[in-house]
Amino acid sequence: MLRRLLAGSLPRLLDSGAPMRLAALMTPRAGAEEVRGLRYGAGPRRLLDLTLPRGATAATPLLVFFHGGGWQTGSRADYAFLARAFAAEGIAVALPDYRLWPQARWPDFLADGAAALAWLRGAPTVPRGPLFVMGHSAGGFIAAALALDPRWQVRQALAGAVLVSAPIAWQPTDEPIRSIFAPAPGGRIEAMPDSAAMRGAPPLLLIHGTADTVVGPFHSERLAEGVAEAGGTARLVMMEGAGHIAPMVALSAPARRFGWAKPAAWHATLGFLRDYSG
Repeated sequence: MLRRLLAGSLPRLLDSGAPMRLAALMTPRAGAEEVRGLRYGAGPRRLLDLTLPRGATAATPLLVFFHGGGWQTGSRADYAFLARAFAAEGIAVALPDYRLWPQARWPDFLADGAAALAWLRGAPTVPRGPLFVMGHSAGGFIAAALALDPRWQVRQALAGAVLVSAPIAWQPTDEPIRSIFAPAPGGRIEAMPDSAAMRGAPPLLLIHGTADTVVGPFHSERLAEGVAEAGGTARLVMMEGAGHIAPMVALSAPARRFGWAKPAAWHATLGFLRDYSG
């Protein structure tokens, strides 16, 4: 009976956001070194946590993950489960915070993302292996813009980008998103430049739930098409029946261990990082 109850409530649970910290409690450190509160810039939100795998060297790959929260909420503290999972596979992970509304608006969070990458590349104790960006939802937009748009001047340093449930291009009409993006060209959320500007962008992995009603799956589908038209590489993983949060939960070790989520997203992400780590 308990199994049936969990099966009925699991889809709602996975999309509630509540499992993130529980996943961290259930994910062992496996010998990883965790350094918290490293400052990459001035201000209370320009901090990051760094997780180094056992035996990390200068050549260890580094994954930089940006949290979601509609550019209004969210914290790096919720994603220790992700850092520990990838560290167990030999990948270092940085979790930056960034400025949020109402103290910040576009392009402040993008500037913070670029600053975090620059700080990590210049820090002598941080691995200098292949550099990847990753993000979920609003953080996925940040990762996408850094990887695709040459104006942020960081994509040449990237080996790849993983975008999970990421908004790529649309005209916001609801507040406060409309005000957050009011300074952007046309007031649009736009991570994907034209085809000419996208040439030279790093490879992408796009993960999206087909039942995502917060950020429709068409965002990832259209980006994959645009990247292909520009001659680039984009792998698209659509999770059947998954909503907005479920793809992130599917990347947690407990969800895979207990069969609460299908492992396709995890295998696709780990395979992508390994394929482009050289």
